[in-house]
Amino acid sequence: MEQAQPSARAATATSHPVSDITARLASYMSEAGERPLPDKVLEQAKWHILDTIAAMISGSELPPGRAAIAFARAYAGSALATIAGDTALSGPIEAALTNGVLAHADETDDSWPNGWHPGCNTVPAALAAGEQFGISGARFVRAVALGYDVGSRVLIATRAGLADTHKATHAVAGVWGAAAAAGCAAGLTAQQMRWVLDYTAQQSSGIASWYRDSSHIEKGFVFGGMPARNGVTSALLVQLGWNGVDDIMSGRDNYLLATSPQARPDLLIDGLGERYEIARTNIKRWTVGSPIQAPLDAMEALLKRQPVDPDRVREMLVRSAPESVVDNSDPPDINIQHAMALMVIDRTVTFRSIHELSRMQDPRVLRLRARVRLEAPAGGGGTGRGAVRLPLLEVTLNDGTRLTQDTGPVLGTVENPMTREQFVAKCRDLMTPVVGESQSTRLIDRVLDLERIKDVRELRPLLQRTYRPGPPRLSEYPSRK
Repeated sequence: MEQAQPSARAATATSHPVSDITARLASYMSEAGERPLPDKVLEQAKWHILDTIAAMISGSELPPGRAAIAFARAYAGSALATIAGDTALSGPIEAALTNGVLAHADETDDSWPNGWHPGCNTVPAALAAGEQFGISGARFVRAVALGYDVGSRVLIATRAGLADTHKATHAVAGVWGAAAAAGCAAGLTAQQMRWVLDYTAQQSSGIASWYRDSSHIEKGFVFGGMPARNGVTSALLVQLGWNGVDDIMSGRDNYLLATSPQARPDLLIDGLGERYEIARTNIKRWTVGSPIQAPLDAMEALLKRQPVDPDRVREMLVRSAPESVVDNSDPPDINIQHAMALMVIDRTVTFRSIHELSRMQDPRVLRLRARVRLEAPAGGGGTGRGAVRLPLLEVTLNDGTRLTQDTGPVLGTVENPMTREQFVAKCRDLMTPVVGESQSTRLIDRVLDLERIKDVRELRPLLQRTYRPGPPRLSEYPSRK
């Protein structure tokens, strides 16, 4: 019996045609570093980079941030990449992890409306790889924009089956965004980008149990540090010559089958070059979780027209999903009851006040927290009142007076964007207590002019500071007006 030739056996075992979708995705990724962004998208990308940097620097004063910096100092390795908010330098993989945790040390960072925080993984990955290869500011911005596009599309394509896997969507999208950004910074070819996709699929991880994290440290790792680290690892392995499976998105045992059998591969490339996800991502006004933004806006508006004595409040009804991640969670910045109590007492919720753990035990705050009741919004099946639109917020006083307040799109969302002045004020106010007003101003100016920077390493002295022992230096942003 004639035996098959070795080449035929090899082809049968390992060779599969690369799908058109994967070929187009990899080609788009490999060309992104040289492709100019539309002016509006370029400006938005710089805003999101600066917003993430502000989160890193302010986060360096919080417990998750200090834990991340301790890791970087203990396992520094080669001194190639910057650690924000410190003088330590490390290898790019360690820097990506550390800066990712810093960027999500709390809830200051940006949020894509459908299930991930792109900045805290994509920006650290692009920065770490960018410093490794000495890329220009223009390529850095394009790498970040690419990361938002790829991470979002992987999540869109696989969402149908992800809910049944108990995986963390923030980590899943994050690693793909980070890998795309790092691969762009490394200047990889289309073939190499296909291998980056392969190694990223092998590292796509994260379990939704993060919501049980009591101190926001694991959450910072799952949302920011782990995906940033894994994405940079994929890019650096391939840049050093590693190869892999040519198309992990199709064929036997592919990523989509393993993650979501109902996935739609066509959505991986839907709107590439036309729909830029970085321009569809929200920047937060309040330094709390996204579901708390609108209730705080509503309470602020109510208090401006009707001052409320906290001791006269019988109940605060907030139409926000009960038993969600923000329902009486341990970390104060994702605890809606705590945030609403602070707003009524202080008439604002600042970066400092939401992170003062002593306020979590303040008897006055605790009494008011106990009076916050969550109810499912109308239309979600929780109120049984049909199509009647009910206000987001209802406050009932001891004498029976009932005050209601609704709100439109939250400031900072795509529907109601901040002005440049408001955005710059946010970043300056968050960073100034840590690095000082002068350095904050210079850093803001450089980031908003990134496309003219020849080497992204020029940002290093503006990102660093010498750590000074003492109480955390926390911002009063946003101050009460």
